[in-house]
Amino acid sequence: MNQKIAVITGGAGFIGSHLTDFLIDQNWQVRVVDNLSTGRQENINSKADFFKLSIMDNIDSIFRDADYVFHLAALPQVQFSIDEPQKSNSINAEGTLNVLEIARRNKIKKVIFSSSCAVYGDQEILPITETADIKPKSPYGLQKYVGELYCQLYSSVYNLPTICLRYFNVYGPRQSDVGAYSSVIANFLKQKKTNQPLTVVGKGQQTRDFVHVKDVVQANFKAVFCDVDTGDSINIGSGQGYSVNQIAGFIGGPIHNLPARIEPQNVWADNRKAIKVLNWQPTIDLKRGIKELIHRS
Repeated sequence: MNQKIAVITGGAGFIGSHLTDFLIDQNWQVRVVDNLSTGRQENINSKADFFKLSIMDNIDSIFRDADYVFHLAALPQVQFSIDEPQKSNSINAEGTLNVLEIARRNKIKKVIFSSSCAVYGDQEILPITETADIKPKSPYGLQKYVGELYCQLYSSVYNLPTICLRYFNVYGPRQSDVGAYSSVIANFLKQKKTNQPLTVVGKGQQTRDFVHVKDVVQANFKAVFCDVDTGDSINIGSGQGYSVNQIAGFIGGPIHNLPARIEPQNVWADNRKAIKVLNWQPTIDLKRGIKELIHRS
């Protein structure tokens, strides 16, 4: 059987590096494209071919003869997109268009696009299904939705097979704990390790759906072989909502409340479509995942 070749944009990042490791374990050849603006060199598997380039660069040659493209490269910070909407758009929207166009020219078998639950904004009906109205509350959420629309367009106009995975709050090893808007779990773990109070934004009653990075990797892998190829969107989440206060309780320690910021209040996934279409479901519950991270730290 011929060795499959994958291009992973953002392969030095949190999710991308885990996906790289998994595919190499499956005997795939992996080409990582990452400019290391948010990714880390030490995350990159030594068996991968690494190209320190932006997705806005001319990366045609890297896609040549590849089978699949996993497009994870992004500026994934909601607050950064609010502060710097043009810079965020250049990567999250224009960069996605560039990746799709290069994939089209190189006749890629399927592009697996990493989208986000940020496209939903605030929803009255929970859990959130893929048919919910799109109401992003940040440029980042809008940019991810534009990426999904581009995927659909490239499938319908150019016959490029695509699929969009709407991640909810992904957590796990290698997640960044740097910056004011890092993941709540990574931030709490860092604060606990350094004997600082856990900083809770607002009242901490906002709920989120947390899904482990290993489960997200499996969703990407299953997306390659599923029948969806027209840019359809699929929720990748645990199907459960936990408040920020509950997360703080799992980790333990004193709490310091910060001013509220612009963000959806309640976001958790209806993942029945992923279970049906991808034959995927999460395997690591939140308490277990956090316990393992505490042990690693």
